[in-house]
Amino acid sequence: MLAALLLATTLAGCSKDNNKPSASGSASPNASASGNTSPAASEANKPDISKKVTLNWYLLGDAHKDTEKVVAEWNKMLEQDLNTTVKLNFTSWTDWQTKYNLLLTSGEKIDMIFASSWADYYKFAKKGAFMDLKDLLPTYAPETWNTVPKQDWDDVSVGESIFAVPSTFPEYTPDGIVYREDWRQQLNLPEITDLNSIEAYLDGVKKAKPKVIPINGKAWNEQFYLFLSNFDFKQIGGDSGLIVAKSYDTPRDIVAYPFTQEFEDWVKRMKTWAQKGFWSSNTLSDQQEAGDGIKTGNGAVYWRNPAGAGGFINDLKKSNPDIQLGYFPFTRFHNYATPNLSINNGMAIPKSAANPERSLMVLDKLRNDPKYFNLMTYGIAGLHYDDLGDGKHIVVPAKGQDPKVVTKYDIASWGWRYEPNMRSEEGGWDGLDKLNEEFKAESKPNIFAPVLMDYQEVKTQVTAVNQVFQQYGQPLMMGLVSDPEKALATYREKLKKAGIDELLAYVQKQTNAYLDEKGIQ
Repeated sequence: MLAALLLATTLAGCSKDNNKPSASGSASPNASASGNTSPAASEANKPDISKKVTLNWYLLGDAHKDTEKVVAEWNKMLEQDLNTTVKLNFTSWTDWQTKYNLLLTSGEKIDMIFASSWADYYKFAKKGAFMDLKDLLPTYAPETWNTVPKQDWDDVSVGESIFAVPSTFPEYTPDGIVYREDWRQQLNLPEITDLNSIEAYLDGVKKAKPKVIPINGKAWNEQFYLFLSNFDFKQIGGDSGLIVAKSYDTPRDIVAYPFTQEFEDWVKRMKTWAQKGFWSSNTLSDQQEAGDGIKTGNGAVYWRNPAGAGGFINDLKKSNPDIQLGYFPFTRFHNYATPNLSINNGMAIPKSAANPERSLMVLDKLRNDPKYFNLMTYGIAGLHYDDLGDGKHIVVPAKGQDPKVVTKYDIASWGWRYEPNMRSEEGGWDGLDKLNEEFKAESKPNIFAPVLMDYQEVKTQVTAVNQVFQQYGQPLMMGLVSDPEKALATYREKLKKAGIDELLAYVQKQTNAYLDEKGIQ
């Protein structure tokens, strides 16, 4: 799930003019040419809520132990304001994909459901599982319609249709590493700025502390994402993980990276890293997270995105206050960051919905009214949290509450996130805010995440290529082969027989079609 969560949201820094919705090419159908309406006209076009309805909503994940109490308060507000109540359901994380698929194919009357690129939003949208909201949004969710940036509406559009309401929260989840900064300073090692300094750090720790394994546990993520980021290889096409664009600036230059010179140089270098003991010889089968090694004093590096790093650093402050950690985001290799797609989190209305209009009205309230937003995102004020009044921070739990009894209210609220209403938890890692400012200042549009494919015509090749990757590619990349040159030749030969060329041609064709559609050169 966490890895999935590393995959794609929205553009930061859109100008005011660009915030106007344009997916339908018009503003609200109720507006006059001058943008004003008479009181009589406004009243006549006001949505009818005379009939009380109960909506059936689904979120991914698990409910909080206090969700029933929170939803009861929410329903009191909804009943008064919109003559509506909501039955809020959760899939749980256990086998959530199967359950989610079943919800969208069983015919159950569902009025709104969480939707995401990592939950196959585009696949379901193309198959007709969701309702087109383009004509409904201006009337039933006018504030959302007018505040969601154009780019975000573009992210959720399939053809001329809008099948979801995206979250509006610029979220950056680049890869990076948490490391023992106190050891770096004690050993007088260079500041981490690039690949060479990372190698010098790992080498310095290993020489000074021979019993320490610098990346202690399963080191695949630490090494693999370092490889991609160092060369600016951009993964494209989901299941075709070996297919990359050679850089952000050349999105049409698509290659199978095992056949590049960069990869050849990399596997030779990784052989030396393995020989120096930067990770263990059984790293590919080890189930221990590298972060566990840091906690026990037997490791130095752990792969995390910024939010994950913040949580890890905060937890370690409590359990191991003497350990000082640093964080290096891989965005600094090439000095740009791309936000996740806005449809990394969103809300959609299935075709089976009985009350789509009322669901949009509820969502409009939930996103934009702080009273609704705070309740369903942070819980009950005075119990789950206290608002510090600065518009930015909350304290969890509320003053006077036992944190062992009143735990942080944390449900799958990602689908309605709206940046002006978001609050940070006081006492969190202060480095996260600084990093987000850094990312926003160098932000570029996320042009690769929307390129998703079904692979039906090359599914045989996908399966065969993935098997070759696991059997030959992973050991080669981790330096766990006796002769990298011979192992590389074997790997390439096996990939050719598995159909890597047909897979590459398919991804190239589909990517070109997408880039043509979006006008990206």
